[in-house]
Amino acid sequence: MLWQKGIKELRDLISRGEVKPSEVVESFYERFSETEEKVKAYITPLYEKAAKQAKELDGKSPEAPLFGVPIAVKDNIVIKGERTTCASKILENFVSPYDATVIERLKRAGAIFLGKTNMDEFAMGSSTEYSAFFPTKNPWDLERVPGGSSGGSAATVAVGSAPASLGSDTGGSIRQPASFCGVIGIKPTYGRVSRYGLVAFASSLDQIGVFARRTEDVALLLEVISGFDERDSTSSKVPVPKYSEEMRREVKGLKVGLPREFFEFELQREIKEVFDGFVKELEGMGCEVREVSLPNVRYAIPAYYIIAPSEASSNLARYDGVKYGYRTKDYEDLLDMYSKTRDEGFGPEVKRRIMLGTFALSAGYYDAYYLKAQKVRRLIYEDFMKAFKEVDLIASPTTPTLPFRLGERLENPIEMYLSDVLTVPVNLAGLPGISIPIGWVGNLPVGGQLIGRPWDESTLLRVSYAWEQVFKHYERYPEV
Repeated sequence: MLWQKGIKELRDLISRGEVKPSEVVESFYERFSETEEKVKAYITPLYEKAAKQAKELDGKSPEAPLFGVPIAVKDNIVIKGERTTCASKILENFVSPYDATVIERLKRAGAIFLGKTNMDEFAMGSSTEYSAFFPTKNPWDLERVPGGSSGGSAATVAVGSAPASLGSDTGGSIRQPASFCGVIGIKPTYGRVSRYGLVAFASSLDQIGVFARRTEDVALLLEVISGFDERDSTSSKVPVPKYSEEMRREVKGLKVGLPREFFEFELQREIKEVFDGFVKELEGMGCEVREVSLPNVRYAIPAYYIIAPSEASSNLARYDGVKYGYRTKDYEDLLDMYSKTRDEGFGPEVKRRIMLGTFALSAGYYDAYYLKAQKVRRLIYEDFMKAFKEVDLIASPTTPTLPFRLGERLENPIEMYLSDVLTVPVNLAGLPGISIPIGWVGNLPVGGQLIGRPWDESTLLRVSYAWEQVFKHYERYPEV
C-alpha cells in the first residue's frame, strides 16, 4: 500500500516510473477517507486540488527532490490562495495572498499539499483541544489527546493520511505531539528555518519543523526548507548540511548527557522505565552515557510563561477587526468594535495568555517580570553550553506522562502547561531538539527527546537513524 511508504520511498518509485503521482495521492486520500471521521486531523483538506495537481505531474520528468510527494501543513503556515485559520474564529475565513518561505521551497522541490491540519488556537496549547473548530484525537487511542499544538500534523502522519507534515514548535509543539502519536518530530535550531509566513505566536521562540515516520524523510524535508531568507531578520546564514548523508554516520563514541534536573520532575513510572531501556540500547550501540547538570531548567516553565505570553500579547494586537479576519456585527464605536471583536473571536486560552502577557509588559512590571525572565533564559542557555563541553548531545524523555485523556486537563491550565516541562528549555535556549519513538506502554507510544548543540541537527538525526534500524517503529500503524 502506497500510504504506508515514506517520502523517500515514494520519490524513488515515482523516479523509476513504477507509480504515478496521481496514484500516490489517491492512496493517501483512501486512507484519509477511512480514518478522518474518527481522528479529525484536518481543518481544510485539499485532496481534490492535490489529485488535480498530481495528474498534471503524471508522465513528467521527475527531477525535483520531492517531485509528486504529498505533504500536510499545520494551519498557521500560509499557502497562497488557501484558508489559514490558526484554528481560530478570528481567522476562520482568511485566505492568504502569499506563500510562506517554507511553502515556496517545497513547491520548488515538487511537493503537493494534502491539507491544512488542526492545532490549538494560535498554537497555544498542548492537546489540540483549544482548536475553535473541534479537537483532534490520538490515533492510538481515540479517547486520548494527540498532543499540541501541532496535534493535527502529528496525527495525520501517525494514522497514514500523509507521509510527512510541517508543524511549528514554540515550547514543545512538535516534539510533544510526536511523542504522543509515535512519530518523529524535529524542531531545528532557532534561525535555521525561515519564519516568514508562519503566523506569529512568540517570535523569539517559534520555529517551523517536520514530522515523519522515518529519519531519512525528516532529513530530506529539513534540507529543503532550511536556509537563509532575507525576509526573516532572525534567519541565519549558517550553511545547511546534507542531512540525508550526515545521518548515516556512526554513533559509536558519541557522548550522551542525562540532565539530573530533568529526572527530578514528576515522571510517570512507565515513561522512566521505557527511557532507561532506551539508554541501555544507546550504550549497546557504543554511546558513552554520563550525567550532566542544568541547574536553572527548574525555572524554565515560569520564565516561558512570562516571555511567550508577552510576545503573544504584542503579536496578537493586530487582530482587531479592521483590516482582515472576523469583525463583530454589533458595536457602537471603534473601541467597542475592538473589544467585542477580540472577545468573540479569541478562545479562552488565547485570552488567558494575552492578559498574562499584557500584565507582564505593563508599566511598573516590565523589569520585575519580562526582564527577569529574559535573564533566566540566558542562564538556561549557559547551562546547556556548559553541558555541551562534556557531551555531544543530551537525552531525556520527551514528555513526563503518557498521552492524557480528552478533557482531563482543560480545567487545570497549570497541569496542561507542565506537560511541556521537558521541551520548553530547548526553545528558551534556541537549540535543536528531536522526539523519536522509543517504546510502548500497552498500545500507547513513548517518545525520547534528543537535544543538540546550536546548528547540530545532524547528530540528532544520526542517533535517530541508528535507533530506528533497531526499533523499526515506522512499521507499526494504529488500528483506527
